[in-house]
Amino acid sequence: MIKTDILIIGAGPCGLFTVFEAGLLKLKCHLVDALPQIGGQLSEIYPKKPIYDIPGYPSILAGDLVKNLEEQIAPFHPTFTLGERAESIERTGEKEFTLTTNKGTVIQAPVIAIAGGLGSFEPRKPPIEGIAQFEDKGVDYMVRDPEKFRGKRLLIAGGGDSALDWTIELADIASEVTLIHRRNSFRGALDSVDKVMALAKENKVNLITEAQAIGVKGNGSLKEVIIKSKANGEFAKEVDNFIPLFGLTPKLGPIADWGLAINKSAVEVSTLDYSTSEPGIYAIGDINTYPGKLKLILCGFHEGTMMVQSAFKYIYPDQKLSFKYTTVTGIAGLPNE
Repeated sequence: MIKTDILIIGAGPCGLFTVFEAGLLKLKCHLVDALPQIGGQLSEIYPKKPIYDIPGYPSILAGDLVKNLEEQIAPFHPTFTLGERAESIERTGEKEFTLTTNKGTVIQAPVIAIAGGLGSFEPRKPPIEGIAQFEDKGVDYMVRDPEKFRGKRLLIAGGGDSALDWTIELADIASEVTLIHRRNSFRGALDSVDKVMALAKENKVNLITEAQAIGVKGNGSLKEVIIKSKANGEFAKEVDNFIPLFGLTPKLGPIADWGLAINKSAVEVSTLDYSTSEPGIYAIGDINTYPGKLKLILCGFHEGTMMVQSAFKYIYPDQKLSFKYTTVTGIAGLPNE
């Protein structure tokens, strides 16, 4: 049996940064994640994708952010159970929870922080007949390594941030990039929209709006995608890879059965400290919901910071919490500054 101060469910960026904030208060953390490595979506889905909204980094690759977070929390010696799903939670004492994973690992802690991102997820697939036979044979629902597409003819479909960001990123890697979207307007960040429009004007990207993919053809591997366009009707586009980026379908999984207040597949929390309806259980990052919620890594970092302050008071109600700036020499095992 594993015992810790804070049991963090989810080893994505928010869960990892929470280890740092907890360490400043000398609270030990153990993290559980169904994925075989830390980093959550950043490692599993887009490790080579640049991220632009991390303070102090004009741009940083998702995988590099995970490495930096790992280095940042190393002085606090967190422990991990990876490749196992948090299956059940039971309150086994006044301030004690016992969690059991799907592989039988048992962990006890007075506080649980759910940082499970979107929960378990799978890509939304376009309703195109026969597309399944070309999966991993020219059809990709996510970009893990941009180098896979070097010198290739790409067709990207979608109107959100992922479609826009990867269009921009792959424009200098692929031999040809075409972006199709069923509308004239995009849902992504305005800056990304402007960059795609500029690339289209420079003929570095083919932009087709009011269009959608309706068919796929090939012999063992993908050769053509059939596009239906408002302007040009139906036509075949020769491609090496078709990348529909329509987002992910989140599923809470076992979390939905833990007796917490749930609203539209997200855990309801108080903005005071991101506590759930169950005392001692908190939820941070994309897994939670509250009025004005923004699903940004930056916001998850803030939520984890506030959560550990509340967790300390919950675990040690009689102790005075003295929080210091991290520039104070010798705090919590950090290097002297």
